[in-house]
Amino acid sequence: MQLAFPQPNILTISVDNAEEKKQRAMWGLTRTLINNAVVGMTEGFTVPIYLVGVGYRAALEDDPRGTIDGGGGKRLTMKLGHSHNVYVPVPPYIKAEVPSPTKIVLSCTDKHLLGLFAAKIRKWRPPEPYKGKGVFVGNETIRLKAVKKK
Repeated sequence: MQLAFPQPNILTISVDNAEEKKQRAMWGLTRTLINNAVVGMTEGFTVPIYLVGVGYRAALEDDPRGTIDGGGGKRLTMKLGHSHNVYVPVPPYIKAEVPSPTKIVLSCTDKHLLGLFAAKIRKWRPPEPYKGKGVFVGNETIRLKAVKKK
């Protein structure tokens, strides 16, 4: 990979041999990673998370543990149909908002870290195909299955 700045605001990426599949793959990967870094620092990335189900709620509160273990001082408290509340500490590099009890909006400059944290929240109650309940990340949809009849 060769990176060059032909003009002050332009970055060009090139490879030695564009015929090789591995080099073409790395070419596109490098371009996308640089583009995501630039977009993240200029605009930022946001992901909405929807809690779909009766009694599913979310709230943002101060973390009583503070900023130990790399936390940002806030935590998400969610009621997801378990016998207990689910507490997820929000990392310091992610900004979380709860505009309504069933919607969480996450913002970050790093697309990868934002996706990992959203997946961590989704893991507590993934969408299920029979009733359509669960934690939906972004504009995720599922097809409902028909119940088996005797």
